[in-house]
Amino acid sequence: MAQSQLKQTATQERIAALALPKGGWSDPARRDALARLRAMGLPDRRDEYWKYTNPKSLVQPEAPRAALFDPQEKPVYDGMDRLKIVFVDGVFDPDASDDLALEGVRIDRLADAPDLHWARDIYGVLETRGQDPVQRPLAALNTAFATDGVLIHVTRSPSKPINLIYHHKSDSSDAILHHVVKLDAGVELTILENGPAAARFNKCLEAEIADGAKLHHVRTQGRDHERRAASAMFARLGTESVFKSFTLTVNGVLTRNEVVIELTGDDAVAHVAGACLGDGDFHHDDTVFVTHDAVNCESRQVFKKVLRNGAVGVFQGKILVKEGAQKTDGYQISQSLLLDEDSQFLAKPELEIYADDVACSHGSTSGAIDEDSLFYLRARGIPRGVAEDLMVIAFIAEAVQEIEDEALQHEIVGRVEAWLSRHRHA
Repeated sequence: MAQSQLKQTATQERIAALALPKGGWSDPARRDALARLRAMGLPDRRDEYWKYTNPKSLVQPEAPRAALFDPQEKPVYDGMDRLKIVFVDGVFDPDASDDLALEGVRIDRLADAPDLHWARDIYGVLETRGQDPVQRPLAALNTAFATDGVLIHVTRSPSKPINLIYHHKSDSSDAILHHVVKLDAGVELTILENGPAAARFNKCLEAEIADGAKLHHVRTQGRDHERRAASAMFARLGTESVFKSFTLTVNGVLTRNEVVIELTGDDAVAHVAGACLGDGDFHHDDTVFVTHDAVNCESRQVFKKVLRNGAVGVFQGKILVKEGAQKTDGYQISQSLLLDEDSQFLAKPELEIYADDVACSHGSTSGAIDEDSLFYLRARGIPRGVAEDLMVIAFIAEAVQEIEDEALQHEIVGRVEAWLSRHRHA
């Protein structure tokens, strides 16, 4: 179907406002992504997977301004031993970062990676595969125009996680970052992400996970109230490999997180989970697509959203089981806790199955605080606000428990408790 004139104009104006990085091994992938972007056009509300989320502020030529915000709290993961890689408004900050050296790991910057780099076989490749059957134009835009990012190749399991930290210092910054992660057979890596990044942030991460490898990913999105962000994560899993990702989101006018996972090796495991806490002018969209293309694989999607004062939560999740992907175990749950009558939760769970020996399920619920449980807690002398906070923490527990590292679980719960305390109703 031909693009509408309005969509064509919006795409041309966005492209015209950007400069295509040139020179080096990524050129072919960038040119291909630009051609695909021109063909599909940037998203609008008529697109099936954008009908619940207005992409206007994500695609307009200039980033909407976002006031800087100081939460006056210790940065997340601050008490952990980790390798820190810092970006300020989308630009690598060598002074704030650790030396990019870690045993068993090679780390290069996208902006200055040498020719014939190993990442040329992955950069844009997984993103391209993730465009079928659902188009993801913001990811194509990212592949074409990303100005920086890190390329991480793990040949031996390192002793500590890698922490990607994103600082926001300009109220009009418009950052586009692209990361590539490659895990060799049998290795294990944890990637942590945190920070608001920019007034508008477009980030893409592609992960190639070889046989028997394990990638753990824990991300926190918060702090700035007015930020807008669109992220896309593409992962391809080999035989007996594991990918587990968890995201906590608080604050932000608009957040769209897309995750596209391919299980291409037998006995692979992929879990993707998230929790969000929204108060007021807050729109949060999780869009997930998991493809089972191998035997005896397991996938889990666990998403919990707590919303009040007109906040909006969206979940669009799909499990596709291809022909021959027998003994698939696919599980999907999306739930919202609406703390008033003004908030909304919009859900679109999907299953598409072409194999006959599978166990797949999906469910979606939305409801208010259970008054009986609340009465039970208050009858034991717990103030209403504290009792509600305890119930919120219990509600999101299933998603938080998808994090394997207990120390990280405690870190996330601590952040949730702090946010709830600041937003507590008497």
